[in-house]
Amino acid sequence: MSTNKDYKWVGTSPIRPDGADKVTGKAAFGADKNLPGMLHGKILRSPYGHAKIKSIDTSAAESAPGVLAVMTSKDLPDLASEMGEAGESAVDFRDLSQNILAAGKVLYHGHAVAAVAATSPKLAKQALKLIKVEYEELPVVLEIEDAMADDAPILHENQFTPGGSQDKPSNIAGKMKLPRGDIEKGFAEADVIVEREFTTPTVHQGYIEPHAVTASMSASGHADVWCCTQGAFVVRAMTAKVLNMDVGKVKVTPSEIGGGFGAKTTVYLEPIAVKLSEMSGRPVKMVMDREEVLRATGPTSASVIKIKLGATNDGKLVAAEGTLKYGAGAYKGSPMGPGCMCVFASYEIPNFVVRGFDVVLNKPKVAAYRAPGAPMAAFAMESVMNEMAGKLDLDPIDFRLENAVKEGSVAAYGPKFPAIGFVETLKAAKEHPHYSAPLGKNQGRGVGTGFWFNIGMQSSATLNVNESGSVTLITGSADIGGSRASMALFAAEELGIDYDLITPLVSNTEEAGYCDVTGGSRTTFATGMAVVKASKNLVANMKKRAAKTWGVEVDEVLWQDGQAVPPFSSGKNPMSMAEIAASAAKTGGPLTASASLTAQGAGAGFGVHICDVEVDPETGKTDVIRYTAIQDAGKAIHPAYVEGQYQGGAAQGIGWALNEEYVYNDKGVLQNFGFLDYRMPVANDLPMIDTVIVEVPNPAHPYGVRGVGETPIVPPLAAVAEAVNNAAGVRITDLPISPPRLLAEIDAK
Repeated sequence: MSTNKDYKWVGTSPIRPDGADKVTGKAAFGADKNLPGMLHGKILRSPYGHAKIKSIDTSAAESAPGVLAVMTSKDLPDLASEMGEAGESAVDFRDLSQNILAAGKVLYHGHAVAAVAATSPKLAKQALKLIKVEYEELPVVLEIEDAMADDAPILHENQFTPGGSQDKPSNIAGKMKLPRGDIEKGFAEADVIVEREFTTPTVHQGYIEPHAVTASMSASGHADVWCCTQGAFVVRAMTAKVLNMDVGKVKVTPSEIGGGFGAKTTVYLEPIAVKLSEMSGRPVKMVMDREEVLRATGPTSASVIKIKLGATNDGKLVAAEGTLKYGAGAYKGSPMGPGCMCVFASYEIPNFVVRGFDVVLNKPKVAAYRAPGAPMAAFAMESVMNEMAGKLDLDPIDFRLENAVKEGSVAAYGPKFPAIGFVETLKAAKEHPHYSAPLGKNQGRGVGTGFWFNIGMQSSATLNVNESGSVTLITGSADIGGSRASMALFAAEELGIDYDLITPLVSNTEEAGYCDVTGGSRTTFATGMAVVKASKNLVANMKKRAAKTWGVEVDEVLWQDGQAVPPFSSGKNPMSMAEIAASAAKTGGPLTASASLTAQGAGAGFGVHICDVEVDPETGKTDVIRYTAIQDAGKAIHPAYVEGQYQGGAAQGIGWALNEEYVYNDKGVLQNFGFLDYRMPVANDLPMIDTVIVEVPNPAHPYGVRGVGETPIVPPLAAVAEAVNNAAGVRITDLPISPPRLLAEIDAK
């Protein structure tokens, strides 16, 4: 389905450069770093969901065996409220600091209160038990609607509803409105109106590797940090800000990363480890256990979303209204904004209004999770689209094709779409054998579509040519989904040399040019663009070297298949990269090239998923029996990894739809803080997920790339829910569709 030209390397699926180390256990992850004289840090966490901290007595812990440092929030600078960039979103640095160590109040079960560094993990844990904290327990608020009520327990006395009364504090931290056209006129023109409310729970990204960091502060005030992160430069900036240090005095080296999905774009342990190292004069290592990860790191938001949709009898959408409420956790900053941008973005709707609310709750401060905010919005909108198609007696895909955005459409959030592949993905889904395959008893099929706008941001790349003609490629973009391979493929294609001659490295903040986080589906797009630009700069340099050697004008030299080709009249032979590198000392010195840019024109991504389920009407258990993910990649640089992104997003979305949720008691204490009780899909829960790669090139990228990492998690919630609806004859509006919940719906019917 590609409309792209053929390439030698781009579009192939070679073995990833880091693959052998990872499968043999040689690769170093966050917890693998050890330094001489290293201490072990541990954190004391709140047993309450909401409480005032009346006093903290650390004296006994300070004198405990093996303890060299103890700290609380009093050991961190008292930061003013200040918004700043944090990866692909923004953060209030005061909130960030107080989330790292609670100041005055604890706001969720597991909120960090104090930290110790000792000569062994055992001694550090023993010292935590000696810290005496006096709490005054406060009422908790865990549900979005409850938190928005006038009589709700207030988390922050200095937070007020934007545009509302400044006399009474509020849990509503942010609001957003996106209008277009005349909503009343639009609904008056509608022949059919569907209106429903949907809820999704708090869910965790479920990365396998817990957060881990090792830090060492030198006597000169320079900090070395080794950690598992999606963005070393973001860790540097956040750590420096929280500790009131100059960023130039913080060096961050990223380890290999055992999963992140957006959640490792912030900091929890890093500033604490640096401060404990400063206080003790020794390196400090900190590793969370699984309970800490689930209790005290950022899951994604719960949501309450109401959609009202109007259409004419011939299947044209004429009006839509969306109210999207997202739970931010303990501090402002839910993905309410992206959710509002995405909810109606896939369809031509002349009249609509979107209203968003960012609401704080006594839960961990949320973090990004693949297409933050979009899966919840799509669950609501796509479910209503499926119901509307049924009421109009239209095929669900035909109904979407009738209203799909295309090149020239104005997105609901403002810009005009260039070339996009939504129509092509819908047609591919309609033509796929899965869509027309027969179903058996208690089986149902559902369709859902998904959208993510993708981002560009800043990236850098450097290429160094070795004497042999091989190339070392350096970037600062953490490799989560195989980006080293993609970067090497770009360089090989541009330079005209074999993929195996490229060694791609992810370096630290002092050796690599600045790169924003690996998130927002930006890395292959933006860092890839920097690699392409650096490669072109290197080719231009090598052509100059060859021209100098031959005594000809540089514009007479061609570059073909990794060689400088002289003008025919010169009588000279072509020069390979190895030959040019061998004579580099005589033609200007080492061969190197760099490029840095702010990438523009991130291509919007669209996907369509088809899901078949089988429901046991006696138990409510749902099994996914067939699944197909179809998505526009622009150009699949490494098709095997593109397919892996499609499959991974689908697997996570299926888990979100069927099983995953945070379960709290009425005191705000998390009940399911391990993988035995927080139920994620494993291999035998899922069928083989089929994939179809559609390629409609992004005109803003030299190879047509669109980010593919986030769109795949957007359609599954609605696709699974609709399949269950059709199998069980019920209408699901609340996730997860766990066996007890579905059985109750079946019994009620």
